Amino acid sequence: MQQILRATVNSFNGLLAAMRSEAAFRQELVALALAVPLAFFVGKDGWTRLLLIVAVLLVLVVELLNSAIEKLADRITGAPDPLIKHVKDMASAAVGITIVLAGLVWLYALGERLIQG
Repeated sequence: MQQILRATVNSFNGLLAAMRSEAAFRQELVALALAVPLAFFVGKDGWTRLLLIVAVLLVLVVELLNSAIEKLADRITGAPDPLIKHVKDMASAAVGITIVLAGLVWLYALGERLIQG
């Protein structure tokens, strides 16, 4: 039980650190706050609503991983390093791909809602 409590505290601290230091994470939290109620208007059933919300949550997860990679890379060396730049660029690309995926999920659900009423 103690280990679960520590893990929960660590997770909460990680979320607070991301909120304090990462503008992109804060923007994505706003997107989540908007997405949750919108999912109930856009999604026609429970599974679609869940998928819409999970798509935005996935963006947050990948953003947290990207931020962690960037902070770790910056801690390893402050000097310009082409390999570290590639690593940071790949992590950033993962965020971009996830945003596109979430956008496609939302567009599909919106299209279904508009076409079928």
